[in-house]
Amino acid sequence: MSQISGILKGLKITFGTMMKTLFPGGLKNPIPKPSVGALTVQYPHEKEAPPARARGVIALHEGNCTSCMLCARECPDWCIYIEGHKELAPPRRAGGKPRQVNALDRFDIDFSLCMFCGICVEVCPFDALFWTPEYEFSELRLADLLHDKNRLGEWMHTVPDFEEYESGSEQKQKKVPR
Repeated sequence: MSQISGILKGLKITFGTMMKTLFPGGLKNPIPKPSVGALTVQYPHEKEAPPARARGVIALHEGNCTSCMLCARECPDWCIYIEGHKELAPPRRAGGKPRQVNALDRFDIDFSLCMFCGICVEVCPFDALFWTPEYEFSELRLADLLHDKNRLGEWMHTVPDFEEYESGSEQKQKKVPR
């Protein structure tokens, strides 16, 4: 018998919420206005601010990328494409030997394949990949969801600063390169 009373109580709450949504003026003024009483955001016209640590699009800080390919190897969807070459850089000390460094030629992420798991952001040892809260990057053509390094670099200005860790944390505070 307690299960039936629980079901009836749930239906009563659902019906009450439905009546408040359909008739925000109450039953004394029974003019249906579902858009006025709705608890949802009317998305194209009103936009909510995304919560902290929201996963939108991935941004690339090209200056930090060393073409190590860790992100491409760890990606479960294989949606990251990296090409690079080695070039000579000046020695660190006067009279030293010139050193070889990796230069980034191509860095593409295919967002039509990406499942936004964040493994690439977490595995990057040089802090070259960041989450941005931007979620409006849809395209009319599927081929336009392949973002190159220039397009990924444009998202860097939307990367929020990292939040403070809670007290007692021993982790180093990360900073977004600007």
